[in-house]
Amino acid sequence: MSGVSCEMITCVTAPVQDSPFLRACRREPVPWTPVWFMRQAGRSLPEYRAARDGMTMLAACTRADVITEITLQPLRRFAVDAAILFSDIVVPLRAVGVDIDIKPGVGPVTAEPFRSEADLARLRDLEPGDVPYVTEAVTSLVRELGTTPLIGFAGGPFTLASYLIEGGPSKSHDRTRALMYGNPGLWHALLDRLASITAAFLRVQVSAGVSAVQLFDSWAGAVAPADYRAAVLPHSSRIFAALAGSGVPRIHFGVGTGELLQLLGEAGADVVGVDWRVGLDEAARRVGAGRALQGNLDPAALLAPWPVVEEQVKRVLAQGRVAEGHVFNLGHGVLPETDPGVLARVTDLVHAETVSVRGSDPPEPPDGQKAL
Repeated sequence: MSGVSCEMITCVTAPVQDSPFLRACRREPVPWTPVWFMRQAGRSLPEYRAARDGMTMLAACTRADVITEITLQPLRRFAVDAAILFSDIVVPLRAVGVDIDIKPGVGPVTAEPFRSEADLARLRDLEPGDVPYVTEAVTSLVRELGTTPLIGFAGGPFTLASYLIEGGPSKSHDRTRALMYGNPGLWHALLDRLASITAAFLRVQVSAGVSAVQLFDSWAGAVAPADYRAAVLPHSSRIFAALAGSGVPRIHFGVGTGELLQLLGEAGADVVGVDWRVGLDEAARRVGAGRALQGNLDPAALLAPWPVVEEQVKRVLAQGRVAEGHVFNLGHGVLPETDPGVLARVTDLVHAETVSVRGSDPPEPPDGQKAL
């Protein structure tokens, strides 16, 4: 699988390249600690619910106008330093013909779970023409966002494999791990196909103009480090290698991956996302030199009284100063019941606290934030 050269993509403009978010990803000096939130465009926003009224999740993910609108919504409320493309990790699977759907209140559900070598035939290669709505939406968003970076993303190989093998969400991923142990030939063949699909999906986004990409291998924390190294790492590495020549920072994130942090970096990430279970100072030690960190406020902390939220934010910032580069984020996605006003206050607090350290002027809050 070849990499992505700058000639193949719509190269990121110089003003975007100089943004605090991209500078932090590259471990360069920043005027303030940049901040964005996983799932910042989502169920916590009433305008998101209005935009999706009467529309399924996957239907919304295949309409360029809806993708564009929902991606932009949080930037009208919060002075975040990056936007993230509105999509879902199963979009490329659906695009290549897998019968997978997102059921409300449940999550991704596969009609026919993967069980044998014969099932591999259901996973064909992904072509750019399979996801024209992604290209159209990214192109539109890059134009709208100006100097604000846009983050693209895709699902990691273990997480996608789990949804296919389990048939839906799982707390323990028992069937997935059983296949990994019991039929390593099929396991590697499946993850090889998924890595090819994922890399192609990310290349579409990079070619259309995203400034960074994040690989969400959300459930990879279900495996032990030795098993991750042998059964998952080669496939994650292949995805990151496919983007090595693109010039865009590559972020790697999983939940419950405290014991895997070094391996997440080894896979080829420029930035390692850390969930809330490990402090960023300890995470920096585990990841090692040459990587920036992203994270890692507990999403549940946002439901606490403001003095508690403020204390927790300052703790994360203090720990993050140990990292070579730090992008403030949550340790997982924004919870649906989160007050958007709290997200706005957290964003401003992160900027104010780190501007005071670095001696710069904080970014102006968006006009929409003043109406909250």
